[in-house]
Amino acid sequence: MRILYPEIEPNGSHRLAVDARHTLYVEECGDPGGLPLVSLHGGPGSGCRADHRRYFDPRRYRIVLFDQRGAGRSTPVGELTDNTTEALIADLEAIRNLLGIERWVLFGGSWGAALALAYAQTHPQRVLGMVLRGTFLATARELGWFFRDGASRMFPEAWQGFVDPIPRSERDDLVEAYARRILEGDAGSRRAAARAWTAWADRVVTHTLGPQGDAAPPKDLEKMLNEASIQVHYARNGYFLGPDGVEARLDRLPRVPTRILHGRCDLTCTPQASWRLHRVLPHSVLRVLPRSGHLASEPAMVDALVEATDALVGEIRV
Repeated sequence: MRILYPEIEPNGSHRLAVDARHTLYVEECGDPGGLPLVSLHGGPGSGCRADHRRYFDPRRYRIVLFDQRGAGRSTPVGELTDNTTEALIADLEAIRNLLGIERWVLFGGSWGAALALAYAQTHPQRVLGMVLRGTFLATARELGWFFRDGASRMFPEAWQGFVDPIPRSERDDLVEAYARRILEGDAGSRRAAARAWTAWADRVVTHTLGPQGDAAPPKDLEKMLNEASIQVHYARNGYFLGPDGVEARLDRLPRVPTRILHGRCDLTCTPQASWRLHRVLPHSVLRVLPRSGHLASEPAMVDALVEATDALVGEIRV
């Protein structure tokens, strides 16, 4: 099985002011003359990490990573004003122009896949190829699976812990109920709600890891609150894409080399989304991994992602 490429350090980093409020952290790794690729982190709000550099051959790719608005090393941390999908798409164009890149490959999983698709629908002429993992189409249907009726049936004990803090009168819309508490409560109430929100998400996301997933070290409270705030902000607003998410405009996607990877055991973003995408893009290569879940770090998913990026760099000529 393939493993991640060795650890590398950025060739350089940038602080890019995209408006009067938001400044993005952007870094470049790998070969400056290689195939340009931008990696889009999930969450939304989680930020990029050092291991995100390692899914690509640094001798063949020019690797661009950045922290989306309010996330990671971008500032202000946790800021929600002017933090929308439309703004993130504009940020990608600002980064591309800053770096003098004409066209690039999009790499993203979960929310990162949704953002990649939204960008590709808006700027298809700028896309050379795509590698998408755990496809999320940002539809009301998918939101309902995770926060209403779906994953709740698979983890009833964790679901009970998620709904217990919310009065019965508010349980028809748990996303909105948590949004009010995380974004509008006092400091103690905000942290308590963020803990409950995060505990539910972590239980579903990490379920394939076994007992070690449940024993993860406690998260930094402020970091957890910032991430939960961005997540609930996007979920509350339907990811700023409407009830049909990016699915409504799949016909606008460019016909470029595309690899779609999904864990059969992914209960965060179910394989149905990747199947729908593949049906619209029949030229794409869909690979469903029989024992993998949602995380990019699972060994079989690492193997598949590295295989996909290795294959793609051989297909694209610029």
